[in-house]
Amino acid sequence: MFTPVISGTGVFTPEEVITNDELVAAFNAYADRMNAANAEAIARGEMAPLEHSSSEFIFKASGIERRHVIDKSGVLDPAVMHPLLPQRADGDLSLMAEMAVDACGKALDQAGVAADQIDLVICAASNLERAYPAVAIEIQQAIGAGGFAFDMNVACSSATFGIQAAADMLRAGSVRKAIVVNPEICSAHLEWRDRDCHFIFGDVATATVIERKEDTSGGGFEILSTRCATQYSNNIRNNNGFLRRSRPDGMKDRRDMQFMQNGRKVFKEVLPLVSAHVLRHMAESGVGSDELRRIWLHQANKTMNDFIGKKVLGRVPEAGEQPNILQDYANTSSAGSIIAFAQNCQDLKAGDCGLICSFGAGYSVGSVLLRRL
Repeated sequence: MFTPVISGTGVFTPEEVITNDELVAAFNAYADRMNAANAEAIARGEMAPLEHSSSEFIFKASGIERRHVIDKSGVLDPAVMHPLLPQRADGDLSLMAEMAVDACGKALDQAGVAADQIDLVICAASNLERAYPAVAIEIQQAIGAGGFAFDMNVACSSATFGIQAAADMLRAGSVRKAIVVNPEICSAHLEWRDRDCHFIFGDVATATVIERKEDTSGGGFEILSTRCATQYSNNIRNNNGFLRRSRPDGMKDRRDMQFMQNGRKVFKEVLPLVSAHVLRHMAESGVGSDELRRIWLHQANKTMNDFIGKKVLGRVPEAGEQPNILQDYANTSSAGSIIAFAQNCQDLKAGDCGLICSFGAGYSVGSVLLRRL
């Protein structure tokens, strides 16, 4: 058995930023347009007017202040309200692969690993640009990796599930060096016209290099153990897969084909599920809460993270123990916990332990216990 180590991480951050104030101005203009267009139906009581959003509402509900996106022009146009992502020619590099290549390059540089040494590429993301051929194989070719590649989708837990899959293959000896990449174009599956969720997501790509301990240059984080779990629920869902469907009345604009969630049920059901999963993982691995120096959680909602951090540590986390990047990136699905890790791990000392945990639709939860080398 070989010991897997995370030796490098990389983050691709889109240049365009949408602040809460910008987002609110666009949404409220859209709401006014819709209310004016449906004034008679609203007056008859046949439909309710759309409420305005506010920056205060968004921050209180989520802790988000801004988000990076691939395209802000379409999102902020009240007549469009979605990103404008032109279809690329079949011979061109896909958008997901382009984002992934940037993140992979940074992770490989940090690890001191050449791309042609990589013999496993996993593209783990909540939404894939196409059903086939696998985006992972496109990334494999684009960076010049060898071996094999495949896509996987476990929604917001995709990164931690991908890390477990890669770590297991390294332990078994079937691969020597792997890269798990998470290109998340969340803006494309968000319903920007829905006040309850229009602020949640941003775009980003992350990458994690995993290799055998004996092959590293001495730095990085040993993967002590991993755990994954799923429990079916459709309280968070996106029905817009690669099957083309239309409404019975012929209308193409289906609200149920974009991101949907029952927020109250998600809070009630996910928080105890995640907390119990992490505590069980730690107990089975012989790691006590007093040994954890850092917790890198999925960046979905600050209130959720604060609750989980308190449960796991048995107290309110001190400043820096549970870093949040929500305020700058918003929810970036599977990439969120990896951004938090990449930006908040270099200060840990040899022997320090930490935990990466992601959770989301499925329900799914994945956790990775690490020790600084």
